[in-house]
Amino acid sequence: MNGLGVARPRIAVCGLNPHAGEDGLFGDEEKTQIIPAIEAARRQGLDVYGPLPADTLFSRARGGEFDIVVAMYHDQGHVPVKTLGFTYDEARGQWTGLSGVNVTVGLPFLRVSVDHGTAFDRSWKGIANPESMLEAIDVAVRMLSARAD
Repeated sequence: MNGLGVARPRIAVCGLNPHAGEDGLFGDEEKTQIIPAIEAARRQGLDVYGPLPADTLFSRARGGEFDIVVAMYHDQGHVPVKTLGFTYDEARGQWTGLSGVNVTVGLPFLRVSVDHGTAFDRSWKGIANPESMLEAIDVAVRMLSARAD
């Protein structure tokens, strides 16, 4: 069981370049870096797919094909998460939903964070929305609990 409570997660890896490189047409990082890393993960028994084009991968994961998506850089992963989890109310001129948690993988320690900035402009004024922070704490607790089992 992994830290997210999925016995054998299906892990999808985004390509770095548009359309996952188009066999080197848009860059060779998929061939030279990403595919060897995916193959190494498979040798360790992980169920990993990719590299896959990021522009369609998140829809496939949302539809249930994958349990986890590994993004290559910050905004590649945050755009779809924020599109689904953040809600802006134009009439009120404010954010009414800020759902989303980022888990950084590959570190020797657990790192989770909210999927928005520090919100220093809202801190200590009684107007900050704690939704993502509470979700991040919940995810961290669940992941740490799974490690202890």
